[in-house]
Amino acid sequence: MKKLFLVSILIALCFPVFSQKASRKTPKDSKKSATKTSGNPVFPGWYADPEGVLFKGKYWIYPTYSAPYNQQVFFDAFSSPDLVTWTKHERILDTTQVKWAKRAIWAPAIVEKEEKYYLFFGANDIQNDQEYGGIGVAVADKPEGPFKDHLGKPLIDKFHNGAQPIDQFVFKDKDGQYYMIYGGWSHCNIAKLSKDFKGFVPFEDGTTFKEITPKGYVEGPFMFIRNGKYYFMWSEGGWTGPNYSVAYAIADSPMGPFQRIGKILQQDPQVATGAGHHSVIHVDKKDKWYIVYHRRPLGETDGNHRVTCIDMLEFDENGHIKPVKITNEGVAAQPLR
Repeated sequence: MKKLFLVSILIALCFPVFSQKASRKTPKDSKKSATKTSGNPVFPGWYADPEGVLFKGKYWIYPTYSAPYNQQVFFDAFSSPDLVTWTKHERILDTTQVKWAKRAIWAPAIVEKEEKYYLFFGANDIQNDQEYGGIGVAVADKPEGPFKDHLGKPLIDKFHNGAQPIDQFVFKDKDGQYYMIYGGWSHCNIAKLSKDFKGFVPFEDGTTFKEITPKGYVEGPFMFIRNGKYYFMWSEGGWTGPNYSVAYAIADSPMGPFQRIGKILQQDPQVATGAGHHSVIHVDKKDKWYIVYHRRPLGETDGNHRVTCIDMLEFDENGHIKPVKITNEGVAAQPLR
């Protein structure tokens, strides 16, 4: 009887504890589910120079595989229905499909045109006109590839106006014209792409490459239209340093003139360093804007250790971009469907 009595007391004492733990757990889990975020970085691995786009009801990110140049010979892509859950698509393009690319393919840019997907990239990191390489283009029937070389040679293989042929971005204007905006070494050019993306159409004055370099420009151009204005963005500082950052200008035309307004993305010593080389995603139906960029973890000294992140992009009442707060949480889930 004494033994049975002791067991009863133990059960009575323990049961409320178990019940209390259970009652605390359920609200916590519910809250976590309701506030699910992407987290930063958004997917594992060393990836940089991300191009974020919307294709077929999904978010897509096409980044550089961040490694020493001789290992940087392929692209992976990532897709998501909601910015939180990401699927990796491995080796959508590699140098076995681009015979002239011997090392370092990076900074992909992609557009959809007439049910084809065109992936533009820099290759070989040429330092002068005697070296072979530059900006190439590949094509596929699906956003996840596989992609194949569209030309069998570079689209741009020379320096024009002092711009190293790297860091290309393809911009579609309101009239349907596609432009390539590109350049490293602190020079930026714009050129009109031909309809088949195999060459360029000269401007009315007969020139093919026009320089539109704003003050402070280093590399990594990006452009979008908002409320009829052209927002031109670029990276400043050194890509391996903590001072890498993004600045922007606004104009009435993709040709400019562009007057620098200021920086909107840079390091936070409490979160990460080297925040730069970005792209922008606009979810039109929700009027949500996101900046996709790479950054370096705190304390990291390896120049190639860069990770891909997403944070909100917001505007003030004058249409100016607000400084971006880089976070570890990332952004809330935003399903497209």
